[in-house]
Parts: sequence; C-alpha cells; structure tokens
Amino acid sequence: MKKLHILTIAALAALSAAGAYAHGDESHPMKAHVFDASKVEERAFGREGDPKKVTRTIKVDMSDTMRFTPDLVTIKRGETVKFIAANNGAVMHEMVLGTVSELKEHAEMMRKFPNMEHADANMAHVKPGMKGDIVWQFTKAGEYQFACLMPAHFEAGMVGKVVVK
Repeated sequence: MKKLHILTIAALAALSAAGAYAHGDESHPMKAHVFDASKVEERAFGREGDPKKVTRTIKVDMSDTMRFTPDLVTIKRGETVKFIAANNGAVMHEMVLGTVSELKEHAEMMRKFPNMEHADANMAHVKPGMKGDIVWQFTKAGEYQFACLMPAHFEAGMVGKVVVK
C-alpha cells in the first residue's frame, strides 16, 4: 500500500511539472524577452543579436502545410538579422534556429515532452494568426537550419536553411 501511495504521489508530481512547462498557456502568457548583452552566449551558429544593431528584417511565414516561406535564407557573416515569424495557420507553430544536430535533439525532446515550454533567444513560439520575432547575429560562416519543433511538424518537413557566407 505504501508503494502505491508513493507511486501515486510521483505520478501527480510529474503531471504537475508537465503543466508548469506548458506551451501557450493562455492564462500565463510568456513575458517579452529583453536583450541583455551581459547574458549573451556564443553558440555554434552565432549569438543573440542586439535589436539596436539589426541590419535586415526577414519575414518568414509558417503554415499548416508544415512549410516555411521562404525556406532558404542567405546571410552575411556578422550580420544581425531580425526574423519575423508569422503563423498563418490554425495550429501553434514555432521557428527555432540551430545546427542540424541541436534541432534533431530538441525535436526528440519535444516528442517526449510535447507540452514543454522553451523561450530561448533563438526561437519564436507563435500562436495561430500571430507573429513572433528572433534577433540573431550570425558570427560564423556555415549552413544552419530553422525548424518548427512542435510534435510531428519537424518530421513532416517543417524545416528551412540559413546559409551564412
């Protein structure tokens, strides 16, 4: 009986924790991200960009056909870009910048924990009919990706490419 009680408590704790990481909780919208240069970390594909240093804005449409438009973007190394991710669909979508391996790893995590909240500087989580933005400085030449990591969207081909020259 004691084991059953412990298992029940553990299951309830896990369910409660899952709710704490819920995407798009209408009653608790995520706070707007504020740029803080002292907290910027260099990543394999660049770093969070200073909104005051944006040199170009690129609109990326997301749709329920599980596609981005455009799905290929070319950027100059060192350029700070503002992506405006517009969700033209009827379901939640997101745009996440990263390396191929990072995005695959994150997609796997999303399959295991589909309600997990994540709000890093390299991602925009966008409700239907809304827009989100990402300001990113591409400090390294190479090919990177952006993807929607909502469960089954990545697997359906909702992926784009960033070429940094």
